[in-house]
Amino acid sequence: MALYQFTRFDDRAGVRAGLAAVCARRDIRGTLLVAREGINGTIAGSDAGIGHVLDHIRALPGCAAIDVKESRAATLPFHRMKVRLKAEIVTMGLPDVDPLGGTGHYVEPADWNALIDDPATILIDTRNDYEVAIGTFAGAIDPRTKSFRDFPDWFRAYRDELTAGGQPPKIAMFCTGGIRCEKATAFLKAEGLDDVHHLKGGILAYLEKVEARDSRWQGECFVFDERVAIGHGLQPGSHALCRACRMPVSPEQRASPLYVEGVSCPACHADRTEDQRRGYAERHRQTRLAEARGQRHIGSVGGSAVDSVARDE
Repeated sequence: MALYQFTRFDDRAGVRAGLAAVCARRDIRGTLLVAREGINGTIAGSDAGIGHVLDHIRALPGCAAIDVKESRAATLPFHRMKVRLKAEIVTMGLPDVDPLGGTGHYVEPADWNALIDDPATILIDTRNDYEVAIGTFAGAIDPRTKSFRDFPDWFRAYRDELTAGGQPPKIAMFCTGGIRCEKATAFLKAEGLDDVHHLKGGILAYLEKVEARDSRWQGECFVFDERVAIGHGLQPGSHALCRACRMPVSPEQRASPLYVEGVSCPACHADRTEDQRRGYAERHRQTRLAEARGQRHIGSVGGSAVDSVARDE
């Protein structure tokens, strides 16, 4: 279950403690981020366990109507549970940008095609470069950002180009689950632009609700757990995760001699020393031995997408 809600938490520590306790009791795993501006995260567990946690979250201030996105996995896609206090639930680095003060217009997945098919619409992908590389909407601008923190600087650098033509531009933005593009629309409104729109529920909602035959989506969607990527109907995709650099690796890249499972991929092979690769190989060996014993090797967690990406989504 993926979820987020912009709301006001005056007692962040109390919210964190309550969430940690209910997740521990119900054997829930994943990551939840708690900040003064709200809650964000992805968790996994049994139907009953998830239900109890969701009941707890909906009892928090401002969370009664929280929107959640559900999907299924054959095994738990997270190794442990983390509930963390953060300055922001999605890090833009601009504390004065407040989605509670106003965001762009929500666009339902069913109405998204009509908006982005309009030649007057400027379509912007607010995700990071490695996410965009494996899939995006046809015609979307890729800001080539390494982190969501880079988005404000990118927009300001290209503002004149994006707003050229005399008329206020119509801008549509999207991200994985909706949280980054929601904050990005609040930023654009603070910058004086009003005709801004964002995909409600993000790419995940679109892939779940829009038939593949009608889709404008191309490729796969990177997700922040051990599934790595998904496609239409939220079905598992074809990408794996490089345990050295934590980037998605396509089937074609896995055929490269530079790809060694658990050790390296074409993107990071030149950036790692032999000592590092030996360390990764030993970690991979220990992980496989633990799996053969029916155990989890904690070293495998360090190579997961969860820690590196939860900060942004």
